[in-house]
Amino acid sequence: MTAVTDTRRAGGPDDAVGGVVPREVVRPTTVDQVAEVVRAAAADGRSVVPVGGRSKLTWAPPPESCDLLLDLTGLDRVVEHVAGDLTVVAEAGVRLADLQAQVGRAGQLLGLDPPEDGATLGGVVSANASGPRRLRYGTTRDLLIGITVVLADGTVAHAGGKVVKNVAGYDLGKLFTGAHGTLGVVVSTTWRLHPVPPARRVVTLQLPDTAAAGPLSVALARSTLTPSAVELIAAADGTARLVVLFESIAESVAGQARAAVALLGGGEESEDLPEDFGRRPGGADDVLLRLAYAPASLSAVLGALPAGTAVAAHAATGVSYAAVPAAEAAEALPRLRAAIAPHDGTAVVLRAPDAVRERLDHWGPVGDSLDLMRRVKERFDPERRMSPGRFVGGL
Repeated sequence: MTAVTDTRRAGGPDDAVGGVVPREVVRPTTVDQVAEVVRAAAADGRSVVPVGGRSKLTWAPPPESCDLLLDLTGLDRVVEHVAGDLTVVAEAGVRLADLQAQVGRAGQLLGLDPPEDGATLGGVVSANASGPRRLRYGTTRDLLIGITVVLADGTVAHAGGKVVKNVAGYDLGKLFTGAHGTLGVVVSTTWRLHPVPPARRVVTLQLPDTAAAGPLSVALARSTLTPSAVELIAAADGTARLVVLFESIAESVAGQARAAVALLGGGEESEDLPEDFGRRPGGADDVLLRLAYAPASLSAVLGALPAGTAVAAHAATGVSYAAVPAAEAAEALPRLRAAIAPHDGTAVVLRAPDAVRERLDHWGPVGDSLDLMRRVKERFDPERRMSPGRFVGGL
């Protein structure tokens, strides 16, 4: 226990999660230490909140309590990179940027590109974060092929690639993706990699308004073109661009870019991505929402947003990020949710100024899946000690 004890300290305001200050912070450096810490917390009935790079802490509501903040940045080893198999095993505290740099030396990449600085692999899994290239490579659930977790009682469980022990009947990788630390602690991840494309071509089309992006993205989706990303970037003043990224061999991207210009009725070709490609829209004074909906409903969803909303939309996948002015958010959010519901739409609060956060329903309507989620929570964390209250329905 010495190594763990040496990493312990009292919590302070800088450690707060959504304003909740932990009583204690511990930074383990091995999976066994994580298991020991969680096991001791279980014996004492203490609540545990795991964190990584802290780049997405606002993506879930504040915890009901935080006796112990578990800082996973000490789990920072890339355990194994098998370039021939296009796989990599890395601990949860490894920064995504560092992993990309390491596998990049072998001409490979992990096809996840969320823009948050300092994001760790465990945080990416726990928040189910992704970026523009999800159109080509998929999301965390598609690329995560193995996972090791520490359960609420301190048990170490494995699933997927390099299995040592499984929890029968559960796909741990999918369950823990997007769970925000409410089922246990992600400590190690195994990923499927892809080769780095040798060339790219970018087509940028200025739009008369955001509504024009809907039919154009549908036309791209129905074509034979294979873009890596189709991004709508719209400022609060209404100016908008459609950015289409092609990545492949040089001959392919050149031909596809020309075909895209013809299909879109215009556009400028380049080898360079715009600086704001993939960034979340808005700033600290806005309420950032993650919208998910049927991909063909992009125009309807954009039309339901209040004026002055900046948008970054993965236009062909049915996911958008919208920065609503904070002064309008409390009234606009219920109307927005009602408007996009017929399009299988949801709106989740990812970030909000402190002055308005408590007036916002973070998750929105849950639907008929809440009972199932409660049963899963009961199975994995019956005492509600793991990030209590951070998930849908207060789980």
